[in-house]
Amino acid sequence: MPGVNDWEIAARLGVEDTIARYVRFADSGRSHELAALFTDDGALVVGSEERRGPSSITEFLEANKQSLAGSAGGGGRIRHHVSSLRIDIVSRDEAHATSYFLAITGIGPDHWGMYRDELRRVDDHWRFARREAITEGAAPGGWQGDRTTRSG
Repeated sequence: MPGVNDWEIAARLGVEDTIARYVRFADSGRSHELAALFTDDGALVVGSEERRGPSSITEFLEANKQSLAGSAGGGGRIRHHVSSLRIDIVSRDEAHATSYFLAITGIGPDHWGMYRDELRRVDDHWRFARREAITEGAAPGGWQGDRTTRSG
């Protein structure tokens, strides 16, 4: 990439790694490790719910894990597929990213949408300062569709 500095390449790779770790930790139910990908005051925003800080994020993730495990529409497992990642490097210590996701449960495609991320470099690791998961659609009878019907 002409005109790109080494630090910018390192930043892009670090942001990509953080996003990949998020997906792996989410799909394997590793809530504490996923929450550690956020800054101490980082926010996870899902729909109208905002959780701030690793302990609150862990609590939210554990509740979702239990919901998925008990859902006939979820089949007890989930796999997130992330694509069309765009990273905008704001500075050596700040980046913004967007990507699309498709979540598949044990019975098939469940819900989909996009992530909007703000990341900061903390101690040479990229962390989410804010991650917003925007669900754009959900399959009827699936885990997310059932939750939306019950809560909406």
